[in-house]
Amino acid sequence: MRFKSGWQIRPGCLSDTACLFILLATLLLLSACSHQPHVVKQTDISAPGPVDIYIVRQGWHTGLIVPASTIQSRLPKLYERFADTPYLEFGWGDRGYYEAEDVSIGLTIQAALWPTDSVMRVIAIPERPDMHFAGKEIETLCLDENHYALLLGFIENSFYKDSDGRIIDSKDGFEGDSQFYQATGDYYLMNTCNTWTAKGLKTAGLDISPAFKSGAGSIERNLSRQKKKQVLRACP
Repeated sequence: MRFKSGWQIRPGCLSDTACLFILLATLLLLSACSHQPHVVKQTDISAPGPVDIYIVRQGWHTGLIVPASTIQSRLPKLYERFADTPYLEFGWGDRGYYEAEDVSIGLTIQAALWPTDSVMRVIAIPERPDMHFAGKEIETLCLDENHYALLLGFIENSFYKDSDGRIIDSKDGFEGDSQFYQATGDYYLMNTCNTWTAKGLKTAGLDISPAFKSGAGSIERNLSRQKKKQVLRACP
C-alpha cells in the first residue's frame, strides 16, 4: 500500500477532537499496510543440517547470515552476482533510507512514519562470520535441517520476483561486495528491518515475537535471554 499527500497541517490549527480523529485514521491506515514478509511455517525447500546461522548488528540494523550455497540454488541471480562466496548476509529495509549513502533527517522521519517501498540488501561475507565480525555484535544459532529450510523459505519470500520467478535488482550496494534487490512488503514504524529479523528468527524456531521489535536493541535483549537459556549456541 502506498500513500501520497499534497496537504499540510499547521501546528496549533486543529482541535483535540480533530487531532484524535487524524491519529485514529493514521493507525487504521497503518494497520492495513502490508506486514509482509510473513513468518514461514512450511516450505518445500530441502536443506542440510545442522548448520550455523548468524545474527549481526550494525548500528540500527540487524541482519541474518547464512551459508550461500542452498539459497543461491533457489535464487540463481545471487550466484550470478556473488559466485562462490561462502556466506551471504541478508537485511530488509526502507528503500530510500537503506540505499542512501548520506542519510538525512527527512529520510529517517519518512522511513519511520510513512509506509514506503522496501529492499533486500545482500552482502558477500568472505569468511566465517564470527571471524569476519570479530569484536562486533554477532551471535550464532544452530539450526536443524527443518528450521534451516524454513528460514531459507522466509528469506526467499522476502524478495520480490518478476513473472519468471527471478529476483529484481534495485541498486548496486556501497558497503563491501553488496547489492540491493526489490523486496516484498511495506516498511514503516511497526514493520522495520529489525521486525524482519525477528520474523526470520521466529521462523527458525526461536522464542521471539516480531511485535514491537522496531529497534536493534530489542533484538539484542531477546538474544541475551536466549543465550542465558543456552538456546543460542553454535552447532557441536
